[in-house]
Amino acid sequence: MPADRLRNGRLGSVVSGAVGLLLVGMTAAPAQAETIREQQWYLTAMKADQMWRTSTGKGITVAVIDTGVDGNLPDLKGRVLPGLNEAPQSPGDEHTSYDGHGTTMGLLIAGTGKANGGNGTFGLAPGAKILPIRVPDRGLDSDRYTDEFSKVVSRGIRYAVDSGAQVINISMRAYKGSDELTAAVKYALNKGALIFAGSGNDGTSEVEYPAGTPGVVAVGAVGRDLSKTKESQYGPQIDMAAPGDEMYHTCPNGKDLCRSHGTSDATALASASAALIWSKHPTWTNNQVLRVMLNTAGAPTDGAKRNDSIGYGIVRPRIALQNPGDPGPADAYPLPDFSAASSASPSPGTAGSKDSAPQAKDDKAAAEASSDKGGSDTLWAALGIGAAVLIGGVVAAVATRKRRH
Repeated sequence: MPADRLRNGRLGSVVSGAVGLLLVGMTAAPAQAETIREQQWYLTAMKADQMWRTSTGKGITVAVIDTGVDGNLPDLKGRVLPGLNEAPQSPGDEHTSYDGHGTTMGLLIAGTGKANGGNGTFGLAPGAKILPIRVPDRGLDSDRYTDEFSKVVSRGIRYAVDSGAQVINISMRAYKGSDELTAAVKYALNKGALIFAGSGNDGTSEVEYPAGTPGVVAVGAVGRDLSKTKESQYGPQIDMAAPGDEMYHTCPNGKDLCRSHGTSDATALASASAALIWSKHPTWTNNQVLRVMLNTAGAPTDGAKRNDSIGYGIVRPRIALQNPGDPGPADAYPLPDFSAASSASPSPGTAGSKDSAPQAKDDKAAAEASSDKGGSDTLWAALGIGAAVLIGGVVAAVATRKRRH
């Protein structure tokens, strides 16, 4: 089923006017004595405070193609740039989030924590700037909307690149790709940008877009136990994973405390991780930033180089900042699907189609998780200290990995 726009409780859906495109569930959380930062377990697990001594993402622009980002929130003051409004049918502009989803992504990426006397929401890359690109949300109940989605997202990608965004975050989805979307992704990569997209919240192996488009980094979600969340998509399309459960932050209204979950959140953290690395190494290309992210990820512990639950591993920007290793060639995209798609000649209307992607044999693959089971924070600490990195230099071989859509 389509991902919920809002959720009443952790996993229960709430009725909305349209079927949501968004890959996050959100609900108001009960008042807590702790500050928001104290409840942001993923920042603690990733040792964000330690990372921020080295990099905050300063100098990097992250485009958020979503429902708009409200830069008037205290935690986003001064972080949100003028952008593009592709949803003129909704009141306001790109700084008006018609349902709060885009604002939440902005908070998770670049929240400064300045609200409430420094007790607000911190994003993983609080020094980054947000370029808001607002696109419409009209549901997934027709091919007409899917076609429109591809068009507006494609325009958004090109606008982001032409406006200087190095990282593009797309926490939205449709069930089909298009030649236009494939061309926009190619344009972005050739211009030196990286695109991260949520893999989907249906808990199935179905490939969704733009995450399934060759060249887009498809992001899955994990919880505190390092395992794929129940709702996160799985399959050969998954490239990496990031925390995407029990995510605490200021609600989009700027007042209440909200808790969200989903591959939207995970994608925001993957994008923020790229911003942190790129900020420290501004001369690196998009290919080198992504290669280092892959090489330093907390790889599957089941002995595989990747699996269908977390891809090549869980993002570890702290390790990438401390010991990035060799970033490899500047002009070689480190995942094989982009070069494979570029050399192929798909028939019209089939570019990036999931029909050519290998599918999991049965739903058992979903429960396969990552073999990263066990005790929460201890495992996160193990990832940060030195879990075996099984990807290594093999990721640098452009044509040896990943799924082919």
